[in-house]
Amino acid sequence: MKFLLKAATVIDPKSPFHHQTVDILIENETIIDIQSTIQTTQNTQEITRTDLHVSQGWFDSSVSFGEPGYEERETIEHGLQVAAKSGFTKIAVHPNTVPITDNSASIGFLKIKSQNNAVSLLPIGALTTQSKGVDMAELYDMQQAGAIAFGDYKKAIENPNLLKIALLYTQNFDGLVLSYPQENCIAGKGMVNEEEQSTLLGLKGIPALAEELQISRDLFLLEYTGGKLHIPTITTAKSVDLIRTAKAKGLQVSCSTSVHHLILTDEELETFDTNYKVRPPLRTKQDTTALLAGVNDGTIDMITSDHCPMDIEHKKVEFDNAKYGTIGLESSFGALNITLGLEKTIAMLTQGKKVFNLEHQTIAIGNKADLSLFTPNNETIFTEEDILSTSNNSAFLGKKGKGATYGIVSNGKIVLK
Repeated sequence: MKFLLKAATVIDPKSPFHHQTVDILIENETIIDIQSTIQTTQNTQEITRTDLHVSQGWFDSSVSFGEPGYEERETIEHGLQVAAKSGFTKIAVHPNTVPITDNSASIGFLKIKSQNNAVSLLPIGALTTQSKGVDMAELYDMQQAGAIAFGDYKKAIENPNLLKIALLYTQNFDGLVLSYPQENCIAGKGMVNEEEQSTLLGLKGIPALAEELQISRDLFLLEYTGGKLHIPTITTAKSVDLIRTAKAKGLQVSCSTSVHHLILTDEELETFDTNYKVRPPLRTKQDTTALLAGVNDGTIDMITSDHCPMDIEHKKVEFDNAKYGTIGLESSFGALNITLGLEKTIAMLTQGKKVFNLEHQTIAIGNKADLSLFTPNNETIFTEEDILSTSNNSAFLGKKGKGATYGIVSNGKIVLK
């Protein structure tokens, strides 16, 4: 089967067709022709959309589904459809399931469940057995089975020697270690950012210091051991400074922030809407300004959706009792595009593939077709009708966005809204 993308504007600075409006002919998994006009032939599916744009396929390094264990929140099959219609061709999935993804068999389960899909599901293996933070899991075996990195989801590595050993051990096979940035003794039982808002609302706070102390410790260990460290979802101004300094030293450290931490602040908590109960907590305007500076100067390597579906029974309750998390795949592009502009948005949704050592090819004849389809124009308001996930816990309901996604072409398949 052939696919013909008609009148598609290419957004790919490394492509010879950057900013050109062309027809793109795809056969199997390969781009076989790009011209100003290509005639549609028999056995060719023609794809036309209003103001169609294409870029290299987007990658999200922080996605949670429910399966196995919490299928009522999101199954793998449905979650991959959500990712595709949201424009993502590759997603890294966290090991926060039951059972925890902490061995080669559980990695194999995810790979089998997601095979023959347009979206490539890339498992993150737990760093420790059952993510309990005590014993290191079977990292090498998991990598051989298909894991692309190792980390305990939203759980800090409290034992510094464990992180030291992991950073040393993974150098044997070029592994990537994830370390969640929170010093638990400082965070205590906090739920929201410890600042003026937490005091006004009477909610227990997590100070920025909890994040910054953990990052400082981890960077000291990385400087001692070498290896590759990724710090997911940084949220404070000082965190950006710490990582900026570490990169200037030449340390192999990367980091991400989420769309909601980049755009939203703790002022959203005034309504006690549990969709804004996320971990790490939403911070202040000063922090979002620093995060934006980190995005623009290259300190922050990628922006994630931090997609975490949560069923209504765990969200439509008192704030203290609600689970953490927001969905984000569907709203990511529009929210970023209105905040960063098109070129920077595409960069932040694609360049993370280098950090995770994933294949990335320019849009050119003879290359693999791994494409996201979208329109960058027209302001929108994100509503419940825009939610594709099984769960509805979105922090961006009622928020402005710009543009819309159409789907993807990847792995020889096409998925369209």
